[in-house]
Amino acid sequence: MNKRLNLKRTLLSSAILSLSMQASASEDPGAIEALSGFNINESSFMQETGFTVGLWASAGVSGNSNGNSNDPVLFNDKVNEFNLNQLNFFIERAVNTEGDSWDIGGRMDFMYGTDARFTQASGWDNKWNNHNKGGYYDIAMPQLYVEIFAPIGNGITAKLGHFYTTIGNEVVTSPDNFFYSHAYTMLYAEPFTHTGALFSYDINDNFSINGGAVMGWDNMTENAGAWSFLGGASWTSDSQASSVTVQLISGNQSDTENGNTTMYSIVATHDFTDSFHYLLQHDFGTQKYANGDSDNWFGINQYFTYDLNDKLSVGLRAEWFNDKANARVSVRGANYLAASVGINYSPVSWFKVRPEVRYDWADENVFNGGADNDQIAIAMDMIVTF
Repeated sequence: MNKRLNLKRTLLSSAILSLSMQASASEDPGAIEALSGFNINESSFMQETGFTVGLWASAGVSGNSNGNSNDPVLFNDKVNEFNLNQLNFFIERAVNTEGDSWDIGGRMDFMYGTDARFTQASGWDNKWNNHNKGGYYDIAMPQLYVEIFAPIGNGITAKLGHFYTTIGNEVVTSPDNFFYSHAYTMLYAEPFTHTGALFSYDINDNFSINGGAVMGWDNMTENAGAWSFLGGASWTSDSQASSVTVQLISGNQSDTENGNTTMYSIVATHDFTDSFHYLLQHDFGTQKYANGDSDNWFGINQYFTYDLNDKLSVGLRAEWFNDKANARVSVRGANYLAASVGINYSPVSWFKVRPEVRYDWADENVFNGGADNDQIAIAMDMIVTF
């Protein structure tokens, strides 16, 4: 399930909606329905209340040329062992944004697995369990929000609570990415989640805007007074073959210390044909400190994907992430270059495998515990939607 295929009206509006509908937007049957014919979401209670539930599991294995951790490539950082990356349950009631009346809904996600430790928010699910006591498996609740649709003008949608970011291209949820591994921009340049309020509005079929106030990056209750602006705009062509989305977040990271963190992300897409897709992403961020100093980071990513048929796709990702100031990556300041080649194969609607080969290079020794400046990784995961 490719996130970019969920475009309905404009890229921004559907991207925001996909945050409340990820892994449930597909009409393809999950494993339970395909094997047994039973779908709980088609029961009378679920149909009458408008609620849906869902579950997916993703698991994989990675190996690399140095035989140690993939770090600083995270999420699939553990090598030479099988990892349950995500076991994600959700319950939601998606709001009706096409009607002329008020509507209310919401969503809750609960995740277990090795990815959960990266998606926790300060003062929230990072307090529930110490993964150091049980290895690197943990739990997280990356989304818990209420959504309200107001029939004002073309319709305003308000999201209130804890939710995934609208910044960037790659997302936390496994079914919505082409590659098993993640780009450096997603890992280090961008937030994963926010807590606050976000409002979105479709100006017309081509332009959409959003904006709101959130408590910084990956934060729930700590530094509660450090509010940031989150918002942006998007444009989609009449044919929906081309689109551009700009999102920005800016504000203090702490309510007790001076300093501002600002970053923006630009994502442009174009379909050369119905099968050949291109995406260009640029991120830039700056951290200003109380003493007047500042650090910057930026990244440029390109994605080429080609659908050979409705079951098999091939993809290429090429990226450059500059963190010479050592503002984001903990190892040391460096330029990071990476190229990934992968395949998505779905023999049935509820099962997908994603093998990939990835080459990383840096102008400093940042791999293999600081001993090497490059590495080759081979990885594959499997995704089952229930």
